[in-house]
Amino acid sequence: MKKVIITSLVLMVSTATMAQDVMDDGSKVVLPLETQQCDLPNAPPPIPEEAVKDDMLKAHKNLKSFQAELLTYRTCLGVETPEKLDGLGSRDDLSKGNVQALFNAYNYSVDMEERVAEMFNEALRAWKAAGSPS
Repeated sequence: MKKVIITSLVLMVSTATMAQDVMDDGSKVVLPLETQQCDLPNAPPPIPEEAVKDDMLKAHKNLKSFQAELLTYRTCLGVETPEKLDGLGSRDDLSKGNVQALFNAYNYSVDMEERVAEMFNEALRAWKAAGSPS
């Protein structure tokens, strides 16, 4: 779990550092004003090491809720589908820096979702290997 927290902190710092980057058109890598209020959800709480069935059911529910919150976040960003993400470059109202920032935010949310899902899958495999304690 410490590894995940450290990785998350490094990604947040690198994302903040990238916000200082300037694109070749002179624009800064920053989210468009209307998307700066989009709320990236927190990851669900960790699953106990010695999980029982109720812990796993709760963790599964938390994972599904987290994934729904991420979709809401991506919808707020305006990139809830791959087609919308691909179409960002053709929007006249966005600078190259805005587009890069939206790609960064989208990619970070996908990475976060994948990490949380993998943690759940690892816990599920461990739980099953332990004989699926009740």
